[in-house]
Amino acid sequence: MKKDVGRIIKTLRKTYPKTFFRNSDPFKVLISTILSQRTRDESTAIASRDLFSVYRDAAMLSKASEERLQKLIKRVGFYRTKAKRIKEVSKIILERYDGKTPDNLEDLLTLPAVGRKTANCVLVYGFMKPAIPVDTHVHRISNRLGLVKTKTPEQTEVSLRKTIPKKYWIDINELLVRHGQNVCKPITPRCSECTITKLCDTGKRSKLRSI
Repeated sequence: MKKDVGRIIKTLRKTYPKTFFRNSDPFKVLISTILSQRTRDESTAIASRDLFSVYRDAAMLSKASEERLQKLIKRVGFYRTKAKRIKEVSKIILERYDGKTPDNLEDLLTLPAVGRKTANCVLVYGFMKPAIPVDTHVHRISNRLGLVKTKTPEQTEVSLRKTIPKKYWIDINELLVRHGQNVCKPITPRCSECTITKLCDTGKRSKLRSI
């Protein structure tokens, strides 16, 4: 049965009315998303705050010492590698793009440590362009809902681009991330508290088991 994607999105919008950072500095979105890889959101937020309190843009970051960067971002996983990568990214943006973060997927994907999720985050949160960043929350919940049947985040992105109308792309990451953090947990999803359980394949099966 074809999913009512519009109803799912509209219900989640009512459930989570406040938005994440939108129209933010694309460069800061890029660096923060690199820092977030394999790292908890809380640690990423603190590391990003500490980093940008000292280095505000690509020009400043490109000249920073890796040792100084490591100290500022030590809360995040793989901080030594990330310190090296964000310095490399900053130099490339400064030299190749005149200090301006690329606003298209093809150029973003040429940057060190930038995969499809990171690139799509920059497009959505930095430029407000339609894209679908797929992290663990989006991958997990999309499969639980029955929107896709995929095994990897990459496959999920491809399937969602076919399944979800483009007018909803900008919202899908934020809404599913917040839903995953609050209700649709990885181990024990709170189906009884879920506002979209009637539209969810997993939620329907959970209800049948409880009868």
